[in-house]
Amino acid sequence: MKPRILVTRRLPFRVIEAAQAHFDVTLRDNHHPLSPDELRAALRDYDGVLPTLGDRFQADVFADVSDLKSKILANFGVGFNHIDAVAARAAGVEVTNTPGAVTDATADIAMTLILMTARRAGEGERLLRAAKWDGWGPTQMLGAHVSGKSVGIIGMGRIGKAIARRCHFGFGMQVIFYNRSMVADAGMPATQVDMAAAMAADFVVVAVPGGAATHHLMNAKTLQHMKKTGFFINISRGDVVDEAALIAHLQAGHIAGAGLDVYEFEPHVPPALMAMENVTLLPHLGTAALEVREAMGLMAVDNLVAFFAGNTPPNRV
Repeated sequence: MKPRILVTRRLPFRVIEAAQAHFDVTLRDNHHPLSPDELRAALRDYDGVLPTLGDRFQADVFADVSDLKSKILANFGVGFNHIDAVAARAAGVEVTNTPGAVTDATADIAMTLILMTARRAGEGERLLRAAKWDGWGPTQMLGAHVSGKSVGIIGMGRIGKAIARRCHFGFGMQVIFYNRSMVADAGMPATQVDMAAAMAADFVVVAVPGGAATHHLMNAKTLQHMKKTGFFINISRGDVVDEAALIAHLQAGHIAGAGLDVYEFEPHVPPALMAMENVTLLPHLGTAALEVREAMGLMAVDNLVAFFAGNTPPNRV
């Protein structure tokens, strides 16, 4: 008898096909996160769950399920701060994720935000679509040059390094970075510095994992180190940034602009951010390419297959 697996969100057909080859799959046809009742039912009724961002398997959920059946949460995505991995393991539930598959796509979105924000691309498109563009002029919509500037990367893991490579080799940027531990080899000319120095770069890109250790890492104190001509980019997790503090700095003109792909209370985006023309806002597009989402899903399926075959999953967290 095949293990019963709940897939909590719509996934590419190729991923579902691969999962159905090994498991008795229940597909939840809904793009919203699991409700509190659904979270508990998932642990009671299925042998394993393939969850994703927003499916909050926290300590209280595990504590509420006395007749727990699920033995693995094979997360779709590299970030798993929505899952309390310590509480899961205490309850006898394995947790896996999908690193590697997301690296290049997320780094590409970081570059998209850097360029869009510096060159006022979103603002320009809105102007044109509103039929308010009256022709080219030498001083029209002057933005900031990107090539040759400095970039401060906060978090020099896989994604941070991929962003650094693009910035250095593609745009000739000076790369400095802050990382909690020493990085022996950044993979390109780059200098490890303290937080204050990294925040003082022309462009600041946040690429740290989510979780309690990085919650509000970007706050009023850290943002004060940015210069007025600096641009702030976040492609990590929304709650890494104290959104109220970021809004205050933008409104006061303490920084030049921001580009965001993630939000503290996603999918809610503060109206104050939406009202600012110097802020680029994307709807969490970091890995939104079919090939990438397929690779992520197939990696999650591989974790499930290994687990139920009695082997250690390749991407255990």
